Amino acid sequence: CTDKQLPVLPVFRENSVVDVSSCRGKRKARECSENAKRKHSKSSNGSLGRAENEQLKNGDVEAVTLFEVVSMGRNAMQAVVDDWIDAYTGDRDSALLDLISFFIQCSGCKGMVTAEMFQSKKGTDVMSKMVEDLDEDSGEYPLIMSGLYWKRFRSHFCEFVSVLVAQCQNCVIFDGYLLNTLISLLTELSDSRVRAFRHTCTLAAVKLLSALVNVALNLSVSVDNSQRLYEVELAKMASKRASPRLDRIQRKISELQDRKCEIENMMDAIFKGVFLKRYRDVIPEIRAICMEELTVWMKLYSSVFLNDSYLKYVGWMMHDKQPDVRLKCVLGLQALYQDQSSSKMDLFTIRFKERMISMTLDKDHEVAIQAMRLLMVISQSCEDVLSPDDHKNVFQFVYCSHRPLATTAGEFLYNRSRHRELVLARLHQHVLYLVDSLWDSAGALLKDWTGLTSLLLPHTSCQEQALSSAEEAFVIELILASVRQAAEGPPLSGRGAGKKVINTKEKKLQIDDCTKLTEHFIKVLPELLSKYSEDAEKLASLLKIPQYFQMDTCDHENSQVSVCVSSNALMTSLCYLCIYMEPVSLTAVISPLQFYNDFGDIIKETLNRTRQMDKMESARTLVQCLQQVWRLQSFTGAPSHVTSIKELARRFSLTFGWDQIKSRESLAMIHRDGIEFVFKGFVQQSEKHSPPYISYLTILSEFSSKLLKPDKKTIYSYLQKFAGEQVINNREESWMPLIYYRASLMGTAEGEDAISFISSDTNKQPSLSNRSRSPSIRQVNSEGMNSQQITSEVQVFNNAIYKRVGDKYHGQELFQHQDFRLTLIF
Repeated sequence: CTDKQLPVLPVFRENSVVDVSSCRGKRKARECSENAKRKHSKSSNGSLGRAENEQLKNGDVEAVTLFEVVSMGRNAMQAVVDDWIDAYTGDRDSALLDLISFFIQCSGCKGMVTAEMFQSKKGTDVMSKMVEDLDEDSGEYPLIMSGLYWKRFRSHFCEFVSVLVAQCQNCVIFDGYLLNTLISLLTELSDSRVRAFRHTCTLAAVKLLSALVNVALNLSVSVDNSQRLYEVELAKMASKRASPRLDRIQRKISELQDRKCEIENMMDAIFKGVFLKRYRDVIPEIRAICMEELTVWMKLYSSVFLNDSYLKYVGWMMHDKQPDVRLKCVLGLQALYQDQSSSKMDLFTIRFKERMISMTLDKDHEVAIQAMRLLMVISQSCEDVLSPDDHKNVFQFVYCSHRPLATTAGEFLYNRSRHRELVLARLHQHVLYLVDSLWDSAGALLKDWTGLTSLLLPHTSCQEQALSSAEEAFVIELILASVRQAAEGPPLSGRGAGKKVINTKEKKLQIDDCTKLTEHFIKVLPELLSKYSEDAEKLASLLKIPQYFQMDTCDHENSQVSVCVSSNALMTSLCYLCIYMEPVSLTAVISPLQFYNDFGDIIKETLNRTRQMDKMESARTLVQCLQQVWRLQSFTGAPSHVTSIKELARRFSLTFGWDQIKSRESLAMIHRDGIEFVFKGFVQQSEKHSPPYISYLTILSEFSSKLLKPDKKTIYSYLQKFAGEQVINNREESWMPLIYYRASLMGTAEGEDAISFISSDTNKQPSLSNRSRSPSIRQVNSEGMNSQQITSEVQVFNNAIYKRVGDKYHGQELFQHQDFRLTLIF
């Protein structure tokens, strides 16, 4: 069919209303058809509001058409239909002319059907005349117009057809004139090349068929009741049996069966005349209407429609190129499979199973979701339809990026596979996505942390057979994922739409879940950590759980972290397990070092153990922790933060012990990273202000006393490289931390080597006053040190180092050799 565009020409009067109580009197008072009285009024797109309702209550009455009644809503529809039936009983041609005009108006046509056109008995004359009144330049008509008002109009239009048939089912519907004429008209207009006629009359025809299905169902009930009554009467004794009554019941049964047959013939005429021509229409809306109503007929009147002769159309249209049509097919099939008559669909299921499974991959998300639900319904009603491979392929969707589809697949998985083998199959390692998919359907099970942890604790487990190592690892990952989901909620990275705003109810539920998990794991976590102390992979997962604790759940006055982890057993386990983790990840665990006073002995032992495993990584972790605490305290602006962190750094420096040779590389790295941290982004010559983290140098100075004498000179040179000569000589207050740090490197209070410092001041820092240099000079002179003594000390140092590195640099001063210095320090 080709499409011809139609205008927006609904003919009704704005703010017109109907008084239900007086409609019948007004209808009887009319001397001619309302079609002759109708005025062409200006169309209105606004919805009927309070004004119309007030007029309806006050009895303000105006003669209206059927189109206007339907446009106003369902309040007056029942009474108007009854009036129309009365009018049809008195003058069926005039009343039927009104009804035909109603369908023409609903198509958006402004033309009128006259009595002469109607009496010609030629539907083609009516249609050709109506086409002449169409505006070729406009493409809108009531069924496709936007806005809430016109959406309601479509609903009212469909309801009008249903009410009309329901009210006529005991009278004029079987006169052999009304429905025959109406079906002929709708069939003819639904085959029009004009889209408006085709769309509107197809919708009216299929709704008419749906209404006739209800009539046929009522007749079937009446036949069954009469049949039972006849059997009861027939079972009576011959002396008590009333023959006239039996004859009357038999005649009633025959009459009802004839009416039912007549209705089924009308239904067949509509199906063949309208549905078979329009279910593959070029307009997707028409195809969707046909598929939606077909599944309704199958469900309501399964004895006639639920067979392969009709199901094949649904199967074919699941391949439609428009998602709306495919969606109607899937939704209709869901309703059919949920019914008890799904056994009639066995052949259809076998034939179209692959297509239904493939629709879970549909590019339209809603179609894919409903296809997944369809498979879920099929699996519940037909146990053996989906094979294990089919289930496995479908369950893979719990990991898809679109969360609604993933949660639907998770619900399918949860309802279908609660036994151990499938749950522990672990389709693959993305447990976070699996938990997110199952959260909506299996949230109560996933939040049963008591039950999940009981699987891991031997004295609480009631299993006949203990879990394997792989199964235990999966349970731990499942616990971690469920804890994260309860504390943070969806979405995960890559999971569809962004995070929605959490309402008050959801926020309260989230807080309650965090409180429960905190109270539970604060008790059982030490035992779990102790059990898996030698399994690094399981430990890494268990140690991520505390970050989701609700820190303010304690009832004590102090609700700090130190109170939440006041159990020495828990803190000892945490620190003990840090030794077996990757050094880079230690920063997250060692961050509570600010609570050194509470757990000083435990933390000290932890640092010693980690240093024994890898000195450099342990030192690097220490630096990262100090810098992290420094940043945090700097943002808070607490005046005492420098003193507290400086004291913490002093305690850390004491953990290196008195053997400076063993800690030489680690200490050099600490100074190097600290200098880079302070002067990051600092540009020499152009910067007049000090770096923002320059106060960190006072923290770094706590580690200067552990440096060897030659290392201090190297660190000082490294500091000059970043700060520059002008900055080194700056005496402004903002640069005092730099001066303090410089003094810690070059200080001579304990007889340190300051000759190079003095010479560098003399040669490279001419701006420095004699007064500023005199204390160092006097102190060196008082100790009687000269160049020969310095050379002797360097030689002793060379000999000590030579024993460790071999004879590679024999005959050279090792510390002056560039390669050795780079290797030693960096």
